[in-house]
Amino acid sequence: MLRRAVLFAPALLLARPARAQQRLPVTASFSILADMTRQIGGERIALRSIAGPDQDAHGFQPKPSDAAALTNAAVVIRNGLGFEGWLDRMIRSSGFKGALVTTTDGITPRMMQAHHHHGHDHGGAGRRHNHSVGPRQVPDPHAWQDLGLGQHYVRNIAAGLVAADPGGEALYRRNAEAYAARLAALDQWVRAEIARVPATRRKIVTSHDAFGYFGEAYGVRFLAPQGVSTEAEPSAAEVGRLIRQIKAEGISALFMENMTNPATLQRIAQETGLRVRGRLYADALSAESGPAPTYEAMFRHNVSLMVPAMRGDAA
Repeated sequence: MLRRAVLFAPALLLARPARAQQRLPVTASFSILADMTRQIGGERIALRSIAGPDQDAHGFQPKPSDAAALTNAAVVIRNGLGFEGWLDRMIRSSGFKGALVTTTDGITPRMMQAHHHHGHDHGGAGRRHNHSVGPRQVPDPHAWQDLGLGQHYVRNIAAGLVAADPGGEALYRRNAEAYAARLAALDQWVRAEIARVPATRRKIVTSHDAFGYFGEAYGVRFLAPQGVSTEAEPSAAEVGRLIRQIKAEGISALFMENMTNPATLQRIAQETGLRVRGRLYADALSAESGPAPTYEAMFRHNVSLMVPAMRGDAA
């Protein structure tokens, strides 16, 4: 029996690479969706994230190798709601023929005001003009900031994987159900933590407007000098109004985000006498060695910073 096992061993070693090559190739647009997809697909998928940890998916600049990842993918997972305009352009130019899964399908987005600053040419060289258009109503794409909607993302991703790989249906659905149950439990933990803060103190200033869904779901009011996109720079008047509001309302929770320029928030801290209470993760996860390497860890990290800052506890 031992001799037969030894004889078969080389054949098993040769079979392993072939089996690995059969994994479903999946590409996610950014790190949060990549983690969600990994929780559902497990070892049955070969996953790639285009915008990785600590990379800003708002203004991401794809490389030629990113387009190649689309060409080879059987499934592409995106957020939608205008979050990854660069991905739509990549899909058109890459010849992608696989399945496109939009995680926000079926979600009614919250609408928000956005000022859009842009420049363009009028009549040739030397006649470029800048314009400020706004405010206007746009869909808020950050729906993953509500864990209830995060469970909706999970269902959409699982359905997309099942459609592309029916043989993995039992695995995908089992993983998705377990993952959704963990997110439901995490949602209850967030609500219990926020309940420790008096309602009048549930106010937070962040770098840009990425926490609208969190605010609506958990009863926290967020203020931000930047709009929905990290590419838009706030005006001096907007920053000045925010500084006056912070002073008038006695807001104590001031946070940096991992994807934004700190200069504006540093000015706010200097003029209000507040100290930046830490770094929140909104549009991207941290590296594996950081405090928010997964979607679940991101919520635990953020809430663990938010609650004592809103309460005014000494850090």
